Amino acid sequence: MPSNFPYGLKTMITSIYASLLALLIVRLSVAVIKLRRKNRVSVGDGGNEELQLAIRAHANAVEYIPIALMLLLMLELNGAPKILIHILGVTLLVGRILHAMGLPTKDFKKRVLGMQITIYLLIGLAILNVLYFAFAGSLKF
Repeated sequence: MPSNFPYGLKTMITSIYASLLALLIVRLSVAVIKLRRKNRVSVGDGGNEELQLAIRAHANAVEYIPIALMLLLMLELNGAPKILIHILGVTLLVGRILHAMGLPTKDFKKRVLGMQITIYLLIGLAILNVLYFAFAGSLKF
């Protein structure tokens, strides 16, 4: 697998996590579609709690994943170590999977743990990006 593309562009580690998280979003979308068909609801949730939870699981993923991936990509472009990008990417993936599993099934522990992981990761990514900016990539781990 080539590590470099023409014109100096490099393969990005973040693309792995963006792809896996995109598949998670597709999975959540399919769950909503199936419940809409099952309950014959084309718009909204029709008052169906199972559909409401599936819609929120999907919406929550769409709300948090893009900003997390943007911050992860910026950190990677700022020159953070590859291992750090992988650790943060796996952490994001685990957090979002836990939340996606917990919300529709009313598993409060998974839901809360998934959100805690996501929120703390966003804070960490934001701080790391500010530090990398402030120190012009001179941070070494």
